[in-house]
Amino acid sequence: MPFKYYNVTLILIGINVAVFFISYYIAPTIYNYIGMNPALVVAWNWWWQVFTYMFAHAGIWHLLFNMLGLFFFGVQLERRIGSNEYLLFYLLTGTLAGLFSLLVYWATGAYHVWLVGASGAVFAVLLAYATYYPTSTILIFGIIPVKAPVLIVGYAAIEIFSMFSRNQGNVAHLTHLAGFGFAFLYLLIRLRINPVREFLDSRR
Repeated sequence: MPFKYYNVTLILIGINVAVFFISYYIAPTIYNYIGMNPALVVAWNWWWQVFTYMFAHAGIWHLLFNMLGLFFFGVQLERRIGSNEYLLFYLLTGTLAGLFSLLVYWATGAYHVWLVGASGAVFAVLLAYATYYPTSTILIFGIIPVKAPVLIVGYAAIEIFSMFSRNQGNVAHLTHLAGFGFAFLYLLIRLRINPVREFLDSRR
């Protein structure tokens, strides 16, 4: 796409914040329509939920952490690839992560799970950021310096371990990993950049 920059990251954050306050304080029933529930999607054909789920959040802290990640990594990525490409990347990877999660939930009989949050798309943004800025250093908790590729590998390991642990809580580890996976494919196929190669080259 032609390179244009109009700070779509802030627009996405604004939409997420607005949807959160509307669904929590003005019209709570909206949450049932925009969150993703496998039974509603398949039985009632509410297929829009595989897209809208990433604009719904379970609480203020859920929203805060996702929006902070989107702000810190999304702004830089958007400046690198352009706002139009970035918006397509964000929405497509988030939707595909939701669709993949739906298929797995349905296949495993988890019909009544509710999937909400921008985490799948945010994890995709994180992988893309690390691919384009493999030498950048991220301060975990503002203290511990970690290279972006190392953070990606660490997150992936934690998500895989957590997904198979007995106490998964209410975290959609599968969706996070799907975000990584679809981001990898998007970068490789559409943007012609190999994250693995970029990570390895940054160590030389």
